[in-house]
This record gives sequence, C-alpha cells and structure tokens, in this order.
Amino acid sequence: MTALQGHRSGLALVALAAICWSSAGLFTRLIEADLMTMLFWRGIFSGSAVLAYFFLMERGNAISQIRSLGWPALAVAVLSAMSMVSGIGSLRYAAVADVMIIYATVPFVTAGLAWLVMGERASAATLIASFVAFCGVMVSMFGADWGGSMFGRGLAVLMTLGMAGFSVLLRRHRDVPMLPAMGASAWLCSLFCFWFADPLSISAQDFVLVAMFGIVQNAAGLIAYTIGSRRIPASEATLIAALEVPLTPFWVWLFLTETPSFYTLIGGIVVLTALVWHIQGEFRRTAAATTV
Repeated sequence: MTALQGHRSGLALVALAAICWSSAGLFTRLIEADLMTMLFWRGIFSGSAVLAYFFLMERGNAISQIRSLGWPALAVAVLSAMSMVSGIGSLRYAAVADVMIIYATVPFVTAGLAWLVMGERASAATLIASFVAFCGVMVSMFGADWGGSMFGRGLAVLMTLGMAGFSVLLRRHRDVPMLPAMGASAWLCSLFCFWFADPLSISAQDFVLVAMFGIVQNAAGLIAYTIGSRRIPASEATLIAALEVPLTPFWVWLFLTETPSFYTLIGGIVVLTALVWHIQGEFRRTAAATTV
C-alpha cells in the first residue's frame, strides 16, 4: 500500500469509527439497565471482541506480539480507559452542552500535542475545518441547558486530553500493535464501573442489546480508529472523529423519531459540511499527487 492509499484508507477507517461511536445515543435509549451496569457489560463485550479480532488476524504471532508490548501500549490503554470513564462522569456531573463544547476542542489539543511530541504540524486545511466544526458544535448548543459542577467540566477536560494523548501515541508508535491495548482499555473501564454496577440485575433483552452495544458501537469503533489513526496525522484523525457529534442525534431521530432542535440541526449541518469539505479536499489532493 502506497502512502497516498494509506492516507485515504486512514480517512475512511476513522470516519467508520465515528459512525460506529455515533450509535451510542441509540443504544443508551434502548437499554433500560442502569448506567454503570450497562457500561460494565459493554466493556466486557467490547474488550473481548477487540482481542478476538486481534488473535484472528495475528494467529500464531498474537502471543509473542502481546509479550513484546512496552510502555506505549500501556499508556494507550490507560489514556483510552481514562477517556471512557471521564466521558461517562462528565455527562453525569455537567450539562451536555458544557461537555460537547470541551470535547469539540479535541482536534486543536491534539494538533498542539502532536507538534510538541512529534513535531507533526497540522495542515492549514485541517485547522480551518476544525475551527468550522467547533463553530458548528457551538451553534448546536444554543438553547441547551448550561451548568453543572466544575468537577464535571474537569472530567470533560480529562476526556479530551485522554483522547488527544492516545491518538498521538497511536500515530507516533505506528509499528506497535495497539489493538490489545485498546481491548484492555475497555476492560479497565469495566473494572472501574464494576464497583458501582449490579451486573446480575440485567434483563435478557438488555443483555443482548449491551452485547451489540459493546461489539458494534465500541469494539468496531476502536478497531477502525486504531488502524486508521496510524495512517493519518493525529489532528486529522480527531477532526474526522468529530463526525460522531452530528450523527448521534441523527440515528436517534431516524430510529426512535426523537426530533432534534433547530439549532442542533443547523450545527450538525455546519459540522458535516466542514468534514465533507476536508475529506473531499484530501481525496482531491491525493488524486492530484497520484497523477503527477
């Protein structure tokens, strides 16, 4: 695979990860189990599915690769788990509007961290698209409830730093098999939630839905993001992952007829426009480079 083909496949895989992650709102509305019980089982299924995929792909090399993992994989697992847990907590202790505005800064935080750690500079197109997407998120928050504790906002900051951190590490250590680390991060999230959960209280219907939640929404997203983010700049990966923001209310509207607000629609259109413009621009650029 050439560098240009790798870049295109990276964009597509990260976009696929965002589509998978955006189904979270749909699953959380369908599942009646309490939050911590739901997240405990989701992590179990997600981590197991990621590791099953890794063993299927690597076969006889899987064990030796896991044994060779060093501190980068451990750091990715911890940062990813931190991002999951703090994201859960931020939505519980702070208003959704506060959390989404902080989350929308991920591409900028990632760009700065990637420059400090790797000297990787974000392109002007990526920074412009990130800014437009950020404005779109702000528009979608008009009329939303604001407030909540500073503790909740602090958790949202931790979530943002965690995602930026593990995105940069995935990019920097492209030669390290990081899928086991991402599977372990889901299990770490389950370990945290276990102390606040009641795992045996879940109904059979919820158990099936949670299994789908873990495999379809989280595991598939983690696999696609882990592979795709190694092929494109870290700031670009987190920008494309912002596709999750407008798609989350879209799936809820499509399947559950929960109508989003006017500002959510307008903000979502702005975010989608920025991302489509950026992706099309990158595909045109790679196509032009291929014909030279």
